[in-house]
Amino acid sequence: MSVLGEWDRRLFTRVAAARVPGADPALRRLSRSADHGRLWFGTAAGLALVGGRVSRRAALRGVGSLAIASLTVNTVVKWSTRRPRPLLEHVPSIRHLKRQPRTTSFPSGHSASAAAFATGVALESTGYGALVAPFAAAVAFSRVYVGVHYPGDVLAGMAIGVAAAALTCRWWPPRPALPARERPLAPAPALPGGEGLVVFIHTPAGTGAPGTPLPPVERLRRLLPRAELVECGPDDDFAALLERTVDRAVERAGAAGGVLGVCGGDGSVNAAAGAAVGRGLALAVFPGGTLNHFAQDVGVQDVEDTAVAVGRGEAVAVDLGVARSGADGAVHFLNTFSIGLYPELVRLREHWEQRMGKWPAAAVALVRVLRTATPVELSVNGHHRRLWLLFAGNGRYEPQGFAPAYRPRLDDGLIDLRLIDGEHRLARTRVIVSALVGTLGRSRVYGAEVLPWVELAELGGMDTLAYDGEVAPAPPGLRLEKERRTLVVYRPSVQRNEPARRPRPAARRRRRERGRRLPADGGPSACG
Repeated sequence: MSVLGEWDRRLFTRVAAARVPGADPALRRLSRSADHGRLWFGTAAGLALVGGRVSRRAALRGVGSLAIASLTVNTVVKWSTRRPRPLLEHVPSIRHLKRQPRTTSFPSGHSASAAAFATGVALESTGYGALVAPFAAAVAFSRVYVGVHYPGDVLAGMAIGVAAAALTCRWWPPRPALPARERPLAPAPALPGGEGLVVFIHTPAGTGAPGTPLPPVERLRRLLPRAELVECGPDDDFAALLERTVDRAVERAGAAGGVLGVCGGDGSVNAAAGAAVGRGLALAVFPGGTLNHFAQDVGVQDVEDTAVAVGRGEAVAVDLGVARSGADGAVHFLNTFSIGLYPELVRLREHWEQRMGKWPAAAVALVRVLRTATPVELSVNGHHRRLWLLFAGNGRYEPQGFAPAYRPRLDDGLIDLRLIDGEHRLARTRVIVSALVGTLGRSRVYGAEVLPWVELAELGGMDTLAYDGEVAPAPPGLRLEKERRTLVVYRPSVQRNEPARRPRPAARRRRRERGRRLPADGGPSACG
């Protein structure tokens, strides 16, 4: 260590003796601007306000990485090493900071925060990361240049920052910006200017893309001036108005290749998708909700993407999940189906949403459900189970742990089934702890499998089920299965390029979960 320390001090002395024309005031100001993460919080705010969904994810991951790095450096490492700051006798006075740091020198907290933020941004978008990286490197170098850190402090801080950003991937894997290209293309009419398109707009679902000054209706009018727009307000009958919109789309299809469009959240898209399949129409999905899970997984980032695809006639065929209850009863789901904790959470959230807003209501509902809920009893593929939660996804979700985030494909013909067992003591607590420490695959209360169908019976003891964020009464029995590639959805064959919409492929980090499995043929459950 003495050799490394001597090398560190010599390198510091050489940097102190260096003269970079014009750098003295610039690096001093840059170093000061990064105090308490202000530079990076400002950068994150800029990315969130002026960019699209990718930039918002990049900003969120960057800030989260910064928080982990800062907490690690300032509460653990600095107080463990107690290395004194360098002497300023070799550093020109013009470089000195007005307020010298009072904490210990090793490692550099500024460098850790800079590296964490830049790496976190780059994990979501290499292009945005390339824009941020030079400033992060300059902040790190400035800490040596102004005389408050040794080079070794900076290198150690940067290593901690990179590790903190990588750690976020354990719980929140970066989402691929471009969906898989192996999805089959599907024939769909090209509608220049939206001629023949009838769009159902459910305005209560959301306000459109964040950062966009125009509401969805005005954006659609400008992008597709020949399309018919049907707005559904808070006082309108949703089902009746959607039915009339579908009838109008079918009428235009007979005359000039009409298409049904929908602008809203996942619940609105679900209703429109079922109607489109039933009437033989292609569907144009314009993201207009809060999360837009289905649109994101299809490959439609915003309204402009769909408008381009409609004009060119570019579309793909995707699967539709179906929960059948007898000969005639069926519920379609585009994203997820669940029984247990989640339906009750949705019910409570909707009850309180008008008074406190969606996200506060969701937080209150989650606390209430975790405190008061009881497991449900049912039969899964012929095996009696007591479960806290049954989750079924329309297609395989990634990551394969507690918080599924996205689907690489929507035409794989599979249902992603995940179960949280209610037979074990402290099952909810054990699942949460296992998810946080990354051992969910070995947890005895968690089971997962992908399969073509699931048979559910003995549902008489529960009142509700949830699908795509909507709640419905639970029938005595259900069969979950897939309608293969029955829904034709517009999606551009070439994605519009928000700056560097290419994160690190999540497939490289994919890990096989080793939890107890259900048989791949959809037969009787092996999780029992």
